[in-house]
Amino acid sequence: MAILNICKTAGLKFKMFSELVMFSHTLFSLPFAIISMVWAAGGWPSGHVMIWGLIALIGARNGANAFNRLADRTFDKQNPRTAHRHLPQRLLAEKEVVVFVIVNYAIFIVASGMLNLLCLILSPVAIVLISTYSYTKRFTFLSHLYLGFVIASAPIGAWFAVTGNIAFTPFVIGTVVMLWIAGFDIIYGTQDIEFDRRHGLWSIPSFFGLENALRIAKGLHFIMIMLLLFLYLWRDLGWMYLVGIGIATLLLMTEHKIIKPSNRKLMKVASYNLNQVISIVILLCTLIDFFYVS
Repeated sequence: MAILNICKTAGLKFKMFSELVMFSHTLFSLPFAIISMVWAAGGWPSGHVMIWGLIALIGARNGANAFNRLADRTFDKQNPRTAHRHLPQRLLAEKEVVVFVIVNYAIFIVASGMLNLLCLILSPVAIVLISTYSYTKRFTFLSHLYLGFVIASAPIGAWFAVTGNIAFTPFVIGTVVMLWIAGFDIIYGTQDIEFDRRHGLWSIPSFFGLENALRIAKGLHFIMIMLLLFLYLWRDLGWMYLVGIGIATLLLMTEHKIIKPSNRKLMKVASYNLNQVISIVILLCTLIDFFYVS
């Protein structure tokens, strides 16, 4: 019975920590990291690189998301949209989350060291970048772009993991991710315009207003698609890659069409669900194009 209770408690904690860091949102960065790895390796990278690269990615994003929850816990408690989260509700203790952050960052550093020297050297820099995002909303409306920049480190780091060298292509992929993330984070931020203004928090929606913010988000997504087309020309890719870009474009158009900040469920679809589909579509079409078409 005691063992059963321990297992139930452990399972509950695992579930709460998974929810805390929104583990399902790995789908935003992982597909582009895989594309970067495949292009860097000219095929599937070695099992060693794939395994340690995946461990590094998970450790970094879990640590960063948990750190963000710690940094925002005061605001989350005051915001009706986020008051249900684990720290405001005291479902998880702050000390537990601190330990979780430290362990995941340690995993990230170890995994980086298992990849190559460049990844190991850059791992502390990456930790500083992914942690400082949590405070950018206190002083700049460019926090959305900074979030995108942080998540863009996944495909850039994936390239470094395979080659150990700096190259042009991963930075283009990273810019695609940055613009894409920033665009739908702006959309998500339209739900908190009044809250942000009352509490002195900076965001593009609270600074420029709803309509202008949505125009900026559309602009970022337009440039994202242009860069994906640039990669098509730069890397001499095939028609299946273009099919993926076409589907992604239609999904982005749908995303912008259904935006309604007062409808939380619809905003979740626009900000998260559709974008998870977009990343998977781009990944699958790119891999099919690479291995079977080009």
